[in-house]
Amino acid sequence: MPQPWWAALAWLALAPALAGPVPGNAFDDPFGQVTAGMADCPVPSGPVYSAEEARQQAHGRAERGTSCYRSGRCRLPNAYLYDREIYPRVVRFIQQDGRFADTSVWITVQRRWVLIEGCVRSRAQGLALEQAVRQVDDVESVIGQWSVGAPGMPAQP
Repeated sequence: MPQPWWAALAWLALAPALAGPVPGNAFDDPFGQVTAGMADCPVPSGPVYSAEEARQQAHGRAERGTSCYRSGRCRLPNAYLYDREIYPRVVRFIQQDGRFADTSVWITVQRRWVLIEGCVRSRAQGLALEQAVRQVDDVESVIGQWSVGAPGMPAQP
């Protein structure tokens, strides 16, 4: 008969496998914080997929990625190949601009699209940030999912 501590140890060893795969950035999409000017801004989850979600998205991502090349809108054979180049350029552009130092924003780059999440001081600042990122070479689209102010902070007009 096994000792109680041995059974507990076996359970701890098996628990992660029984819970299923840990969600993660299955496609290695570039994601990270660009500015940190608002201390209480919630951190977005980023591009996190379960194993099943990744499996379901794989075909669509392959199709969307190559359609850009086939239509003549991309010089590279897959739109996702641009993401690793776009990410550092967008980060540098936002950080050097100066107008956005008092924000806390994170970006995700997928298929030449830049998702901006986080907190800005005003709606006008958020819209200006989106417009600025659109100017970065190879960016096809910008999606702003930011909020004005951080929790507990009065928003500016």
